[in-house]
Amino acid sequence: MSASMIPADVAEAQILSWVQPLDPERDLETIPLFQAMGRVLATTVQSPLDFPHWDNSAMDGYAVRYADVAEASAETPVILTVVEEIPAGKTPQRIIQSGETARILTGSMLPLGTDTIVIQEETQRQGDGVEILAAPEPQAFVRHRASFRRAGDDLLAAGLELHAPEIAVLAAAQWAQVPVYRRPRVAILSTGDELVMPDQPLQPGQIVDSNQYALAALVQAAGGEPVPLGIIPDDPEALREAIAAALTQADCVLSSGGVSVGDYDYVDRILMELGAVLEIRAVAVKPGKPLTVARFPSSEPSPGQRVAPTLYFGLPGNPVSALVSFWRFVEPALRKLSGRAAGWSPVFVEARSQQDLKAGGQRETYLWGHLASTDQGLTFSLAGGSHSSGNLINLAGTNALAVVPVGTRLVAAGNPVAVMLVGRIGKY
Repeated sequence: MSASMIPADVAEAQILSWVQPLDPERDLETIPLFQAMGRVLATTVQSPLDFPHWDNSAMDGYAVRYADVAEASAETPVILTVVEEIPAGKTPQRIIQSGETARILTGSMLPLGTDTIVIQEETQRQGDGVEILAAPEPQAFVRHRASFRRAGDDLLAAGLELHAPEIAVLAAAQWAQVPVYRRPRVAILSTGDELVMPDQPLQPGQIVDSNQYALAALVQAAGGEPVPLGIIPDDPEALREAIAAALTQADCVLSSGGVSVGDYDYVDRILMELGAVLEIRAVAVKPGKPLTVARFPSSEPSPGQRVAPTLYFGLPGNPVSALVSFWRFVEPALRKLSGRAAGWSPVFVEARSQQDLKAGGQRETYLWGHLASTDQGLTFSLAGGSHSSGNLINLAGTNALAVVPVGTRLVAAGNPVAVMLVGRIGKY
């Protein structure tokens, strides 16, 4: 294909169409519920229990027969005999007869013979009896067995990402072990003779490889398992061996650097020599125009290997470009790959810019900064300093990217702008 620039939304749609999610049978693992945060359910789980498990009280008060208290009022209270007290977790021992009641606490089982709860605020205790000072509604404050969910019904659907609410549901349903997809394995390598690791002495002309660490962190945040493969020199044979090795270890491969038009940019040529189909060579995005997306056809798998083709993302080497490319294109692919049923694409919201946002107009431009919730609504504050793709210093604290569309050179301060979330929204 040609190296013409593809619009961002078109590129995202194409990438997602190529992603084949993990297999719910081959890629399933069962883990303890305490380890399930952020994992994705591989199968739909059913409830082994009724919810509630039995008729119970929603309030502290008295369990009564509605017919006994239907006419109660402050002027003509009904007096009932308290024959039992039922703390939470205890089984009622009496069948309540006409003229009787049981003291009951929130969550306690309803005793047989009763159908309504009178809250304690509408009663007055008198020794072994209690005055009912107001007539309740029939079946007031009774949570009926199976009114939330019946045993055998679906509880949570496959493809759901598990967070505290879902984990609470699973715990309540006694799912102590949970069937989830394994984490997608993502191989990460950096290319360039100029790169050194953070623990190495920095010589003139060298650059510390921050991309590998940032991309590994982003892969983890997206639910993947990073497989760091280190720095590969600008040597075609070394790069060929590294990419070939990465393809055997991972569901997806990320490299940074080597995808532009420089004399030492070998990635695209090597991918084709290894049998890849180069689907995307450039996107109409700034920063991050050089983006290679390639597919390696699936081959006959060994035991435990995936049948699906492997996706390769060749990201730009400039740090900001690499991160923007990941947020915009790679993260959606990983979210689909991981088995999530929906919610793959980035989230865009509208905010008002605190500063002028400038762009060249030829490409969709992403400007990094901070999105906050204020009394006036969402506001976007541009990060200070240079917005160069090589300047990652002012990227710290970024939780959003303001998007200046193609054909627009200025979004004036105070005007609305589309903002892509890449972190949690703060509050001013």
